[in-house]
Amino acid sequence: MEKDCLIVLSGGMDSVSMLYEFKDRIALAVSFDYGSNHNAREIACAAENCRRLGIDHLVIPLDFMGRYFKSSLLEGADAIPEGHYQDSNMKSTVVPFRNGIMLAVACGLAESRGLKQLMLANHSGDHAIYPDCRPGFIDAMSQATRQGTYDGITILAPYTNLTKSQIALRGAAAGADFTLTYSCYKGTPRHCGRCATCVERQEAFRLANLPDPTLYDAPSPDASGIIALP
Repeated sequence: MEKDCLIVLSGGMDSVSMLYEFKDRIALAVSFDYGSNHNAREIACAAENCRRLGIDHLVIPLDFMGRYFKSSLLEGADAIPEGHYQDSNMKSTVVPFRNGIMLAVACGLAESRGLKQLMLANHSGDHAIYPDCRPGFIDAMSQATRQGTYDGITILAPYTNLTKSQIALRGAAAGADFTLTYSCYKGTPRHCGRCATCVERQEAFRLANLPDPTLYDAPSPDASGIIALP
């Protein structure tokens, strides 16, 4: 199979699952350092997974986003609200047009490397809060990258309409090691267990009937009181 794809790899559960599932097609993984609370821990996970799979990995700084953009995700652990993604206060975690910026940079890099597709692990759980994860955005951005490149680069986003639990099952089947993923928006050494990404992570393992190997400081009652394995 031709390795013709570049993946935007955060180091979280979703993108790491995609990395393992599509490893035979991925020529390059790119992580973006944009100043979020959890960036450093995510990128370390991304790098290790790429090392294990023998996939080239680049880290590209986008530090201007941390300096100029408004988001609780860029303002330290104390600014992160706790609760579920369905709560209205979670909109504070939106980093304006983050995926658009990252995909634009990734597109230029892909064209420079002669690659044909960009991969992004957005999913249905993102749709309510994050406009740049929704199907309409992905379709429009793919049209833009196709029109704006000589080789007609497009976006491949096969998880767009999947739930996080469905992604967890696919990642597990592909051999992803979820101990080498990081999700917590607070960026603490152990997952806080209370922010929206931690709640969603716990729910995903529960609904997928998979053991959760994550260590949480305080598992969320919103996720049925799941306790991390030691």
